[in-house]
Amino acid sequence: MKRQNQSSVVEFILLGFSNFPKLQEQVFGAFLVVYLVTLMGNAIIIVIISLEQSLHVPLYLFLQNLSVVDMGISVVIMPVMLVILSTEKMRISTVGCFAQMYFILLFGVTECFLLGAMAFDRFAAICHPLSYPVIMNKMVFMKLVTFSWVSGITVATVQTTWVFSFPFCGPNEINHLFCETPPVLELACADTFLFEIYAFTGTILTVIVPFLLILLSYVRILFAILKMPTTTGRQKAFSTCASHLTSVTLFYGTASMTYLQPKSGYSPETKKLMSLAYTLLTPLLNPLIYSLRNSEMKRALIKMWQRKVDLHTF
Repeated sequence: MKRQNQSSVVEFILLGFSNFPKLQEQVFGAFLVVYLVTLMGNAIIIVIISLEQSLHVPLYLFLQNLSVVDMGISVVIMPVMLVILSTEKMRISTVGCFAQMYFILLFGVTECFLLGAMAFDRFAAICHPLSYPVIMNKMVFMKLVTFSWVSGITVATVQTTWVFSFPFCGPNEINHLFCETPPVLELACADTFLFEIYAFTGTILTVIVPFLLILLSYVRILFAILKMPTTTGRQKAFSTCASHLTSVTLFYGTASMTYLQPKSGYSPETKKLMSLAYTLLTPLLNPLIYSLRNSEMKRALIKMWQRKVDLHTF
């Protein structure tokens, strides 16, 4: 096949839930509400932590970075999904598809490492409370955050560039909700075996390894909690750990099933639902399970609201 024929695709068509047109009409409103609530919830967290000096500690600064990531994922994915739901299909240029895949990978990989860093932070705080200020000092915090973002940028740059170096000669219909790596790769008319080995290895390093380190941290945390003398202290620590583990399981579980599966592993509809779990539900739930249940965050929010009321009063 000649090169010009291999490079004939200049745009893709995202099919979304085109097999279920009635379903699209029903879920459009729900997805719009989820999108707006996700943006509002994460924006509130970012603003509160930025303005409240007492929250400028690693725990909440990690949460702030996580909220930035969750907002980024939502902004990259949700508008495209809403267009698909309202029109049944959506045309997207190869450049637009490249950009969407790039930022999905960037934010997704960054979230993997941020969740790992947060688990290490909780491990240091609960298992080594007296040494915590030394273990998690400002320099260590900055290194962990920088490593998370640089890892996301590196993986996104290498993987997206590699995927779009393959020729696409048709068909150009992506049976998915957005430009995610596995469904786009299925359209490449070239041998992708080497890339699949790289992608599998990369997923192990960026998803499974941090997940195992998180589990190891929480095993240590669990033993430390059981040794606590007071019931109140144990309940508070258990609550924090349960919230984190809920988000970790949801995000890592669905992400690993999406990126570690063989091409014929699941039906296209199942793949779409799994993608929704970590691209839609995780950014929506993180503000609730991490921050809005937190007493210090609530106090900071009330304090900010009172300041606003006082300003309007005077």
